[in-house]
Amino acid sequence: MWIDSHCHMDNVLLSHNSQKVISACITEGVENIIIPSIGKENFDKVIKISSKYKQCAYALGFHPMYLSGFEDGDLDLLEHYLIKNDAVAVGEIGLDLFVKNNNQSLQEDIFLSQLKIAKKFDLPVIMHVRGAIDLVLKNLRKIKVRGGIAHAFNGSFQQADQLIQLGFKLGFGGAMTYPRSKHIQALAKNLPIEAIVLETDSPDMPPEWLGNNENNQPKELVRIAEFFCYLRGLEPSKTADIIRVNTIEAIPKLGELCT
Repeated sequence: MWIDSHCHMDNVLLSHNSQKVISACITEGVENIIIPSIGKENFDKVIKISSKYKQCAYALGFHPMYLSGFEDGDLDLLEHYLIKNDAVAVGEIGLDLFVKNNNQSLQEDIFLSQLKIAKKFDLPVIMHVRGAIDLVLKNLRKIKVRGGIAHAFNGSFQQADQLIQLGFKLGFGGAMTYPRSKHIQALAKNLPIEAIVLETDSPDMPPEWLGNNENNQPKELVRIAEFFCYLRGLEPSKTADIIRVNTIEAIPKLGELCT
């Protein structure tokens, strides 16, 4: 059984028929799903859908690409939600310098503040690091959290090693299944397997076999995992156990769902 370490189940493309999505996961062999929020607008949604399905756990945080409505007091709101609810991580947080929003200073301030909150609550973080890994590393050295996951990792081997040394696992998903994704495939093939978790980022980041014609769903993790095993020459059933251990090491509270 596999764990999808990053799935936006609250997205309308999945949530409108969530029972069917979850049933397909169980049938295909995906036992648990982590649902990160993107901001206060979906805190309640991810909590609600996670409470409905025992297979799901959730993280709460402010995504760097959705900060246009960020207000004074929102970090206090995040702390309030963490006190009142049972999030397994702070996330999805981080930095995105790939999309030019001219708000790097704001992103960095909010990221640093959320790292402090994660440290205060002794929670791991689920990070968005697109185009900003060196800056993410700089901030992680300032505020040393208990680790977590660098979602959709596409950095260098040196950056990977630095994140691993800081206690992070690296997330790989549908992006590695494309023939031209040679760098991501090399990372997935050669990084220490103990440092890797798998994800769909559904409904985003569809794997190669879906293209743009079908919605990505967490059930696709099984084929993504099979591709990963093909890259490394591994047997899927044994690999599932390793990836499960890795994911629980990254997000310890998830272990309560997996017992």
